[in-house]
Amino acid sequence: MQIIVNNEPHIVQTNTLAEIIHELGYGTARIATALNGDFVPASQRKHKIVEEGGVVEILAPMQGG
Repeated sequence: MQIIVNNEPHIVQTNTLAEIIHELGYGTARIATALNGDFVPASQRKHKIVEEGGVVEILAPMQGG
């Protein structure tokens, strides 16, 4: 199915947010996620279903000063 990740279209084979994050190569990285504009805590990602056309935001913490 096609979804939007960080404003870019992606074709993914899975439908939970946790599986999509893994499929996109984020693995165990410390990230923050949102689905259709709503924050999704890490503990809820495996239960959150992403539908066709869903909008996912993935944010990684930045370092520096």
